[in-house]
Amino acid sequence: MEKVRKHIVFYGYVQGVGFRWKASQSARRLGISGWVRNLSDGSVEMEAEGTEYDISDLIKTLEDHSWGSVERIESEYVPVHGDYSFDVR
Repeated sequence: MEKVRKHIVFYGYVQGVGFRWKASQSARRLGISGWVRNLSDGSVEMEAEGTEYDISDLIKTLEDHSWGSVERIESEYVPVHGDYSFDVR
C-alpha cells in the first residue's frame, strides 16, 4: 500500500496523561514513522507517516482510552518525508 503522511492535532485533556507515550508506542507497533509533541495551548500535535489504514488505527487507538479525553481532532495531508522512526519531541 502507498504511504501517506498526516499532520494531526488532538484537542481536549491530552497533556499530562501519557498521551505522547501511548502515541509513540502505538505508532511503532503499527510501523508508523513521524513525531508527536505537546503544544502550549494544551493540545498535542503529531505527524504520522504510514498506510492510510495504519494511521486510522493509530487515531482510533488514541481516541479509545481510559485516560484523558480527546474532544476534537483536526488533520490534513502533508508531503511524505520517508522517516524511519517515531519520536517524542
